[in-house]
Amino acid sequence: MSKESVTRIAAGQIPVRRRSSARIAVVGNPNSGKSTLFNRLTGMRQKTGNYPGVTVEKNVGVARIGNTEIGLIDLPGMYALSTHSLEERIAADVILGRLSDAERPVGILAVIDATHLYQGLYLVQQLLELDLPVMVALSMTDAAMAKGIRIDADALQRRLGGIAVCPIVATTGQGLDALRTALQALAESPRPSLPNFWDELSAASESLAGELPATVPRFEVERALIDVGSDLAGDIAALLGPNGHTRLTEIRAQLFGSEPPLAREARHRYSWVREVMDDVQTAVPMVSSVGSRFAHFLNQPVPGTIGLFVVMAVVFQAVFAWATPLMDVIDNSTTLMSGFIANNLPAGAFSSFITDGVIAGVGSVIVFLPQILILFLFIIVLEDSGYLARAAYLMDRTMRSVGLSGQSIIPMISSFACAVPGIMATRVIPNRRDRIATILAAPFMTCSARLPVYALLIAAFVPDRSLLGIFNLQGLVLFGLYMLGIIAGILTALMMKRFVLKGPTPPFLIEIPAYRLPNLKSMAIKLLDRGKIFLRRAGTVIFTVALVIWALVYFPRPELLLNDYETQRIAVTDSVSGPAMAAQQIAAIDHAESAALLEQSYLGRAGRTVQPLFAPLGWDWKITAGVIASFPAREVVVAVLGTIYAVGDNVDETDTRLMQRLRNARDADGNKVFTTGVAVGLMIFYAFCLQCMATVAIMRRETNGWKWPIAAWCYMTGLGYFGALLAYQLI
Repeated sequence: MSKESVTRIAAGQIPVRRRSSARIAVVGNPNSGKSTLFNRLTGMRQKTGNYPGVTVEKNVGVARIGNTEIGLIDLPGMYALSTHSLEERIAADVILGRLSDAERPVGILAVIDATHLYQGLYLVQQLLELDLPVMVALSMTDAAMAKGIRIDADALQRRLGGIAVCPIVATTGQGLDALRTALQALAESPRPSLPNFWDELSAASESLAGELPATVPRFEVERALIDVGSDLAGDIAALLGPNGHTRLTEIRAQLFGSEPPLAREARHRYSWVREVMDDVQTAVPMVSSVGSRFAHFLNQPVPGTIGLFVVMAVVFQAVFAWATPLMDVIDNSTTLMSGFIANNLPAGAFSSFITDGVIAGVGSVIVFLPQILILFLFIIVLEDSGYLARAAYLMDRTMRSVGLSGQSIIPMISSFACAVPGIMATRVIPNRRDRIATILAAPFMTCSARLPVYALLIAAFVPDRSLLGIFNLQGLVLFGLYMLGIIAGILTALMMKRFVLKGPTPPFLIEIPAYRLPNLKSMAIKLLDRGKIFLRRAGTVIFTVALVIWALVYFPRPELLLNDYETQRIAVTDSVSGPAMAAQQIAAIDHAESAALLEQSYLGRAGRTVQPLFAPLGWDWKITAGVIASFPAREVVVAVLGTIYAVGDNVDETDTRLMQRLRNARDADGNKVFTTGVAVGLMIFYAFCLQCMATVAIMRRETNGWKWPIAAWCYMTGLGYFGALLAYQLI
């Protein structure tokens, strides 16, 4: 630091920023505006990670308030400290200091939706019983006013023991200055004291706590009595000794009788909540607006279902079609960059490594960004506006009939464009088993990467003729491949839920929030975060695999083979008259050289080595090599087949030369390589097999380990092999 800066700091011209050691937990019901407030307070000073061993995200950030920086933790939404999902359990564990990787927060910022005060106060009462300072952010006060709901913040503050209550509108920033001031003083605030909500339970908990170590707070004993079968109840029973479970059972019988403990607790707590609301909330009759009447209309089953399909059609169109121009720009940019590098570097391994390895590898990562960002833009808009909860509710019964959740609808439909953003979208599903089942079913949906393969094989081997004067045979085959993927995905989900992911089906509880306008700043932060996560975690795997494939294709480079083709090029240059004719013959030599080098490469050798394994499918080494090369990305097979059959690696699925080469391909005995059975089997293989390293990488990221990606790859590859085997043997 310069002397001038030191002098200015001493003179008070440059404020010294003090970093607070405080860790404040931001807690609230789902859809309470909690994350929007967190984004408002932290801006871009936040990072996303995972809690250890689980897929639940941990969002931490820094709020700059005056000259102080305060750490904030945005916890998953929860309705009570009695948890029903993994996300709620993680939130409760953080609040109670049960996680080993993080210190317990020193204070709680409780966010209550002013339009749903009844639900929010239930959780706040539980939080006030902890040995932590608490303050309340009363969010969405504008929506409450619009509904005719008036809340006396001062009266609420008195009923909550004098803690700070700050009415805010997080989307506009209204009331945030007062909230920041209260937040700055939260860590030093006195602990609130409320009268016991249930005297008998408090007395029993106090008595039982006296038999336990002093480190066990009374509140945890209380929760152990109420949350029958929880880990906490087991821990408390173990601390009580050999008869611990019997002691807890006897006390529960005295307190609750035959009534479920959670039901008795809810009855007591909601009695207090109603008393508070009678004091602090008044309702003014309002004339229903056009918007409220339209919202009510969309909540009806038939209009709501029609509206959902319209929304899904727009989302699918956006991910599938609107992203294409941006993806083409990325693809063309990497091609131009590769061409520039190739023209300015000597031909050789280094030039190929930069162009075909590094640049192509980077391009294979960022080419997914348009689809991912567009999909998550829609998901964020739908979620923040309140529509996503309605969509999940409308589709829950239908999706549960096939083993999935109503919240699976967007990930499944999005996977028709690309499984990568579709799988990332499963984070909206709170139940772990439903989420895993959706992740395993999503790759079966026919994504855009399968279309080039289908287009090539259908155009080459399916006659272009009409059936019944209405249907086109090629179109029917493509439709059949789409349906094959859908049926396989549905059956996979059913099988997973019935045999592998067995367990009680949790009740489908979801809050239907009011419609509201999303906050642009919060949307931008969430969208940027999604992109960064993909590039940092899935992108590294994709890039690494791209480099490995480049090495397998490029090496080795036999000198004798290279010299032979160079001699042929020199001979053509010396003997052929006319530059056009010479260029044409040299191009043919280049294509033949590429095919020969690919045959001699490690990839070609791998194709020959494992070809006997695929012989029952009717595949020769060329098909096998193409399939191996396309495991990282299905669409690669078109370019690989173009190279193997000496057409060139710059072909696409519409290239008639490649189609003709495939039709005329013969084996050593003169038999056709691509029979009808082989062609149909190859299409079935590509319909089932998990040939997309980006999907495998994002599976690992979303399941927090390699178990499910490896299981999915083996299962889908085995299914593809068996399907191709049946097609070849039966057709």
